[in-house]
Amino acid sequence: MMRHVAANALTFLILGLVVLFGIVTWAQSQYRARGPLQEPLQFEVARGATLTDVTRELEAKGAISDPRIFRIAARYTDMDAGLRFGEYDIPAHASMQEILELLNEGANVLRQIVVPEGWTSWQVVEALNAREELTGEIAEVPPEGTLAPAGYDYQKGDDRNDILARMEARQQEILVTAWAGRDKALPLKSPEELLTLASIVEKETGLAEERPRVAAVFVNRLNRGMRLQTDPTVIYGITGGEGPLGRGLKASELATATPYNTYVIEGLPPGPIANPGPEAIAAAANPPATEEFYFVADGTGGHAFAATLEQHNANVAAWRRIEAQRALEAEAAAAEAEAAGEGAAVEGEVVGQ
Repeated sequence: MMRHVAANALTFLILGLVVLFGIVTWAQSQYRARGPLQEPLQFEVARGATLTDVTRELEAKGAISDPRIFRIAARYTDMDAGLRFGEYDIPAHASMQEILELLNEGANVLRQIVVPEGWTSWQVVEALNAREELTGEIAEVPPEGTLAPAGYDYQKGDDRNDILARMEARQQEILVTAWAGRDKALPLKSPEELLTLASIVEKETGLAEERPRVAAVFVNRLNRGMRLQTDPTVIYGITGGEGPLGRGLKASELATATPYNTYVIEGLPPGPIANPGPEAIAAAANPPATEEFYFVADGTGGHAFAATLEQHNANVAAWRRIEAQRALEAEAAAAEAEAAGEGAAVEGEVVGQ
């Protein structure tokens, strides 16, 4: 009798093991099988979300076929503790295993903010504040010139201050390298003065190939004891970097003494007037040797450079003629557009009769 009971127990045990093995095998196949998603899904793991929260959301969006298998697999593989917040692009038909591994690798959807060369720190802060997907309040605008222009990747929910810290660290690295490799004959006393000069170079030309030449002009002026006489510094003294001036400079503004009016003060202004890029910093650190002391717009988007005041005055006269010609052309175009508008109105009246 006892032998019969033992045999039955062994049979049930074997049967149970077979069933259990079958369930495990089936669960594993479901875990690795093609998922139900018909199209790619952009999925967000909120900061602080639990495994249950994530599983429920994935099920609601039709990304997983069995939430129980997903949760058990996550806990069995210790991936439940590795879920990382952020945005994810989940491919169509991704298996539960692939989804779980993806959510442990970190967000694969990155956003980017681009800081152009010559932006002021105020403009950078305004751009960051406009990104509603970011978090964190910026307590104060960083010192001018300390943010490196570049493209910065980030994820939804990142802190604005962390992005600013990355910009500052990058600019500091660029500045330290440039200062160490600078032309030792430069009339500059500190990395901050190099940054100030680079910011002026950045604001004076939008052409990369002109930056070294512009830098050379300002270095020549500093060496000669000449005033820099650059409009962007005067404008910064008026706006404080908070947006464009929106008009031309007045004669009274060019004559008024302010810390940033380089038509009045000697040498460099007290600090940068924008955030220069690495090319402008490199140009300021190692400008070419030239005899040029002047430059003025040439009508092509670049500048005409001169070594003498006589040559410079001739370049200025040429630029004034270009300005006058453009003004005449704009006036003629406006008159033509106005005449075309009146003609269309008259024609409309005739047709309507």
